[in-house]
Amino acid sequence: MLLLWTLVAIWSDSPRTMPAPWSVAARIGQIAASGDLWFHAGMTLFRVLASFVLAMAVGLILGLWMGRSRGADHWLNPGLVIALNMPALVIIVLAYIWIGLNEVAAVAAVALNKIPLVIVMIREGTRALRPDLDDMARAFHMSSLDRFRHVVLPQLAPHVASAARAGISLIWKIVLVVEFLGRSNGVGFKIHLLFSNFDVTGVLAWALAFVAVMLAIDMFVLRPWEARANRWRRDED
Repeated sequence: MLLLWTLVAIWSDSPRTMPAPWSVAARIGQIAASGDLWFHAGMTLFRVLASFVLAMAVGLILGLWMGRSRGADHWLNPGLVIALNMPALVIIVLAYIWIGLNEVAAVAAVALNKIPLVIVMIREGTRALRPDLDDMARAFHMSSLDRFRHVVLPQLAPHVASAARAGISLIWKIVLVVEFLGRSNGVGFKIHLLFSNFDVTGVLAWALAFVAVMLAIDMFVLRPWEARANRWRRDED
């Protein structure tokens, strides 16, 4: 990919619209040395993590409920389908209009875009739970909490991990749109300013710097978590 980028930059011979990789790397060094990168990337990361926690918590509860209850699934599924097809931009704009141009609206808008996806993945995972293990739990008179901890959660963990990995990439992209439209800091805000000046080098520098942050989170946090969540399947084999 780096070689292809270099070749395209040389072939186009237009540094303004297609800067070379070394130009973007130099700009990343500049914004890192100035301190701008750490502040604005930190604000974006805060919004990503807050939205992620909220979306996973609500999605896990509703997905588990819909997967275990036919009645809940029957009544909530139409709303879920609508939420899945609602454009992210519409939700962001409505959140800013109804709540205001503040952090609550920003986090809520991102979480609302992510929650339906989590619900679907957790619901399907709940439907795949082994009924014989439920029967065993009832035979041993396990409490609801023990049944959830020792029977439901281990089986559901791979689906939760998959929902987390699929969602974190979606969340940070939506966070940038939220910042682009209505925040005064963050990576999306900086991209908005650079877009106004048609500064492609700056746009790529900020985008790739934060991509590196998200790749690090995926590699060092989410992948090990997913591997650990699926370990019981290998032990069973």
